[in-house]
Parts: sequence; C-alpha cells; structure tokens
Amino acid sequence: MRWSRLPFAALAAAALTVQAAAAAGAETVPVPQPRPDTSTPQTSKPDTGTPNTSAPSAGVPNADAPNIGVPNTSAPNTAHTGKPIETPLPQPATLQPPSADSVNPDRFGAKPPDAAYGAFQRGLYKTAYNLAMVRAKNGDPAAQTLVAEILSRGLGVPLNAAEAAKWYGLAAEQGVPEAQFQYALMLLDGRYVKKDVKEAYALMQAAAEAGNRLAQFNFAQLLIQQDPGDAGIAKAAVYYERAASTGLADAEYAMAQIYANGAGGKPRDDAKARILLAQAARQNYDTAQLDLAAWMIQGRGGERDLKSGFAWMKRAAEGGNVAAQNRLAKLYMGGIGTDPDLILAGAWYIVARRAGLIDPEMDDFLQGLDDDQTKQALQKANRLP
Repeated sequence: MRWSRLPFAALAAAALTVQAAAAAGAETVPVPQPRPDTSTPQTSKPDTGTPNTSAPSAGVPNADAPNIGVPNTSAPNTAHTGKPIETPLPQPATLQPPSADSVNPDRFGAKPPDAAYGAFQRGLYKTAYNLAMVRAKNGDPAAQTLVAEILSRGLGVPLNAAEAAKWYGLAAEQGVPEAQFQYALMLLDGRYVKKDVKEAYALMQAAAEAGNRLAQFNFAQLLIQQDPGDAGIAKAAVYYERAASTGLADAEYAMAQIYANGAGGKPRDDAKARILLAQAARQNYDTAQLDLAAWMIQGRGGERDLKSGFAWMKRAAEGGNVAAQNRLAKLYMGGIGTDPDLILAGAWYIVARRAGLIDPEMDDFLQGLDDDQTKQALQKANRLP
C-alpha cells in the first residue's frame, strides 16, 4: 500500500476473482494493491537461485522447477512502506538523501532538470525546489514534475498536495509519464483535484503504454475494476506481465495468482506461479512469502521442501503478517520443517490472536498447555516482533 503518496482506495475492491480470507489461513490471498516507488525500475528479473548462506538450508530441487531457496533473513523488510500523501516525511528530509543509483532521472521527463536534479540527488531538496521552480514556471515539464515530487512528499519544504497536483497536471499535459501516473492517482482520489475517473483512466493508460511499471500495474487494476470477469483479467494480464518483467513485486504476485488459477486466458501453470511467488517473496512481499511457504510445504509447483517452507513462513511472520504468524504456530506445533516446539507454537499464536486472528484449533491447543508452558509462551510472545 510507487504510486504517489496517495492512498489508492478507488482500486481497493479490484482483485482477482479467486481469493480467500487470509485470517482463515487460506492458500491464496487477494491481488496486492498499489504501493509507492521511488526506485529505479529493474531491467531483469530477481534471482530465484541460492539465497544468502546464512539462511536455513533448502533441499535439492528437481529438474522441473528451479531452486527457489530460502529467504535472506538479513534483508530489511521493506514491503508495504507507502505513506498517504498527507503524511510528511520526518524533517529535516535531508537526513537520508537518496543515492544517484536509487533515483531514476527518467521519472522527471525526457531529461533531468540539470542543477535542480543534481541537488535533489544529493538530498538538497530546498535547493532543488528553488532551482526547479524557476524552470517550472517557464514551462519545463521535467522541472514541473520535480517540483510536484518535492511538494507531494514535503521534502525540505512544507508538504502541499494541492500545489503538487497543479504541477503534476501541467507536466502530465506535456506527456511526462511519471506526472501522468501521479496525476491520474490524484484524479481517482478526488481530494486535491476534482475527481475525474475518465481522465484518470486515459492518463494511466498513457503512462502505462510509455513504460511506467506502476502505471502498468495500476491500469491493470482499473481494467479488472471495470470488468472483474475473466475477460477483464485477460486484458489486465497484459499490463501485469509488463510490470512483472521489470521486477515489480505487486505485479509478480498478481501474475502468480493468474497462473495458479488458470485465469485470464492463461493456462494453469503451478511451476511458473511458484517462480513468480519466489521473485516477489525475495522482495519482502509478505503475502507472496506466505503463499510460497505453503506451496513448498505442500510440494505444489515444484519439490516439497519443508525446511525452506518453514523459513519463508517465519520470515513472513516476523514481518508482521498475521496469517503467517498463525501458520508458523502450527508448523512449530507439528514439527513441520523444524523441531517441535510447543512454547514457540503457543507464543506465535498468542501474537496472532492479539492482532485479531482467532483459530479454534489453536485455541484448543493453547488451552491444552499446562500453567508453566502457558507462562513461557506468554513471555516469548512478549519478546517476538
């Protein structure tokens, strides 16, 4: 939940037709919703091979499925870090400037606004804003986009979403894909500009066709919202696939669900779905981690690998996925992929239950613990993430 810093509530209902409640521990979860992104799009697919050697050992895969591996537990959990546009970044925003490699100048038009963009790269946001504003007022679309970006995130200047919308709109009129995408989101949201779904649709499509991977994912969501049936999914799959090819985790997960269910004219292909789940999981996409864990434990789409399945479930649970926390409790209870541990089983279920998930089977298990075990489980739960 990269998008702009706007919530994408208008698309929240758009999801694949085959899904189940995560709280019930289902094997499929809804299609992910859009998230903001300021990184340079990947040009190659994420590695699905051998993970960091500090991770638990995975089994030897068969010849039919690549080695998915286990999670790199040293990587920070960065999934779902998008913030609404009204929430400013901590001030001063220059404390953690983006590196030259982490910000793609193409986002601001055909060419970066020279000195202004250079200042932006170095985290000198106020300087970048002042330099870009001069050129923005003279009609430079790249500078207009940069001004809007700074205003929309409150980087070195007060956050001003309405003013950002104005500059995004001007740059969108001149065909800057990033501006088209951001302004389309604002048109869908309707808080800072007058809501206009038709214009938003046109701008989102234009940005998607121009190669903006987030617009591609979002436009696919719009297509499914318009037609939630198989025909709509088939149209959306074209754009999901384009975005997935750049390494966008949301799109990789969406395509995994399409292949897992044989939807949108795509034949069911569990092996391909599992590879896509692994690619999204490696980017800390928690629902993909949960699904991948379940598939590895079941042996769906490839070799059965209990240790790797356990490791992925633990990664998702530690990242805060409540359904994964409950599933992890069951793995500890049954000794699946790990040694049985009734205390940790109880602890992880307590964590999930505190978050609102109620599982009658695990309630019975918890009640079956003796007083000392219950006390230990509570103590461990208090120390878990």
